[in-house]
Amino acid sequence: MRIAIINGPNLNLLGKREPGIYGTQSFDEFLITLRAQYPTVAISYYQSNVEGELINELQRVGFEYDGIIFNPGGYTHTSVAIGDAVAAIKTPVLEVHISNVHAREAFRRHSFVSPHAVGVIAGLGLRGYAQALDWFINQTRL
Repeated sequence: MRIAIINGPNLNLLGKREPGIYGTQSFDEFLITLRAQYPTVAISYYQSNVEGELINELQRVGFEYDGIIFNPGGYTHTSVAIGDAVAAIKTPVLEVHISNVHAREAFRRHSFVSPHAVGVIAGLGLRGYAQALDWFINQTRL
């Protein structure tokens, strides 16, 4: 099974940025743990602060991988183009947010990605990525 994790803007600052919201662990540190927990899953990882680069990566993996775990960051609420990219690909996308976007500012409650995703996990911290992996694994067993 091949799963791509794609993170959007500012998620390269995990562990440094607003630790009260996002925690103190970097994503690179978390990814080591995640890969150890799921040794039979080939997990690729990509992060960019640039909207077009995220679209390019979605299109690159969107017809070859078994699943995409996607945290579009702030582009969730602003990018029609990213929503369109998710709609255009074949690979199922699970939208993940570290914080509970519904308990934050009102503008964060709208997502251009959610209508095209198979589901949304929000507010569970980094653990949400593991839960997304579990979901993809369980889908192949059904």
